[in-house]
Amino acid sequence: MSAARTLERAIDAERYPLAEPASAGWDAVVSATRAELAETGCCVLPGFVRPEWQETLRDECASVERDAHFDVETVNAYNIDVHTPLPDGHPGRLTVERGNAFVARDRLPAQHIVPRLYSNPLFQHFVASCFGLPEVHELADPLSGLVLNVVRPGMEHPWHFDTNEFTVSLLTREAEGGGAFEYCPNIRSAEAENFDNVRRVLTGEGAHLVRSLTLRPGDLQLFKGRYSLHRVSAVRGAISRHTAIFAYSERPGVVGSVARTRQLFGRVLPEHLAAEGRAVRVDALLD
Repeated sequence: MSAARTLERAIDAERYPLAEPASAGWDAVVSATRAELAETGCCVLPGFVRPEWQETLRDECASVERDAHFDVETVNAYNIDVHTPLPDGHPGRLTVERGNAFVARDRLPAQHIVPRLYSNPLFQHFVASCFGLPEVHELADPLSGLVLNVVRPGMEHPWHFDTNEFTVSLLTREAEGGGAFEYCPNIRSAEAENFDNVRRVLTGEGAHLVRSLTLRPGDLQLFKGRYSLHRVSAVRGAISRHTAIFAYSERPGVVGSVARTRQLFGRVLPEHLAAEGRAVRVDALLD
C-alpha cells in the first residue's frame, strides 16, 4: 500500500492534510504546531486518527500487550544508575518505582497502523516540519525506536526526561481513571540542568511548574521530552493505558545504551553491544 494511501485511510486528512505538503491547510497546521511547541514544548493534535479507525488501532496495540517487558524497578528522573555518586540534594538521588512496561519495536507487527505510520515518509516529513527541522531520522535502535508504552492499573510512568530530543506519541487506549499526562515545560535546556526546579517538582514543592492534560484515543502528541520533565499519573480501573511512542532524532545512528536497553526490554541485541561507548547525543546533559 502506498504511503499516501496509508495516511488517507487512517488519518483525518481533512484536518491534517499530510499528503498535501504544499497546501494552505498543511501550512496552517504546521505553523500552529510550531508556535505551540515553541511556547510550551508540547502540542496535541486531537483526533489525528479517524474515529472509524480508532477501534482497530486500539485492538492492534492491545494484542501485543503480552509482549511487554514488565519489571518494577527503582529509578530516578534521569534514568541513570541509582548508585551513581551525586552531591547531597541532587535530584538524581531521589528515587521512585517505575512500573510501566514497553513492547519493543521488533514485537510490533509491520502491517499494523503504528509501524506503518512510523516509517511513512509523509508522516516523517510532517513531524520534521512541525519541529522546524529539515528531516528526522528513525532511531537506529531496533528495540526503542518505536514502542508501545503500557501502564497497568495501579502503576504509573514516573517523572523522567527522554534521551532523545523530542518524541511523538499516539494514545491508543485510555485508562478508565487516572493516567493523566503531566509535564514541566522547558524545565531545563541543552545548556542548563536547572537542578533546583527539578528537585522542587520531584519533592512535591513545584506544583506551579506542572501542567496536566488529558489525552484521548487517536490524539497525536508532539513533545520536547528531553527538556521537559514529565510523567503519566497512576492508572485506575481494570484496563491498561496504551501509548505508541514514535522516537525520531535529528541525527542518524542513535542507539540506546546496553544498561538502559536491558532495563527497558530485559534484553539487548548485537546493535547495542556494537554501539556501546559511542552514543550519539546532541548535548552534555546528565541523561
